[in-house]
Amino acid sequence: MIDQRSKFLLTGSIIAIIIAFSPYLFYIYEIFPDGPVWENSLFTYKSNYYENVMTAMWTYFGKITPLILLLIWFFTCKHWWYHVILVPTIMYAYQLITAIYQDMYLNIDPMDTNQLIYLAPFFIIIISIVYLVRIKIFDKIYGIDLSEIEETKISVFSPVSEKDLEEMEELKKSESTEEDYYAKL
Repeated sequence: MIDQRSKFLLTGSIIAIIIAFSPYLFYIYEIFPDGPVWENSLFTYKSNYYENVMTAMWTYFGKITPLILLLIWFFTCKHWWYHVILVPTIMYAYQLITAIYQDMYLNIDPMDTNQLIYLAPFFIIIISIVYLVRIKIFDKIYGIDLSEIEETKISVFSPVSEKDLEEMEELKKSESTEEDYYAKL
């Protein structure tokens, strides 16, 4: 039990430190050189699209910082709608990939202009999941019997469902008064 608590404390501390240092992560681009090439002992980076390493890093970290914060929010959120956080997360990830692709391959054709067309399938899936979760929660809270709704066969051409027709037939067969009929409805 103590081991479990210390694990949660460590995880929470790491998350808190990442969130606290997120402004520094955003402004880390200022340590990069102001020129088209960045050479160090490990590799050489040449900015093709932005023609400036500092500008490229400003673009990357401008996408990476909110992406990390959104991922933290997604994995720590306890609300039923937390899947919706994936929508801006996917958007930032797509923009980051686009920025890196444009800088590496000097692609002048902006991929970012039609991003909604590429992201629409993800949005539709996420919104569907959230809606299904919402229905299940409302089922638990308000006691709506979803199986009864699914069993009801509603015809497009018939204003009355088959289940209602059966109930009306049963009421007609039973010798009840008109008041009993309306009370049961």
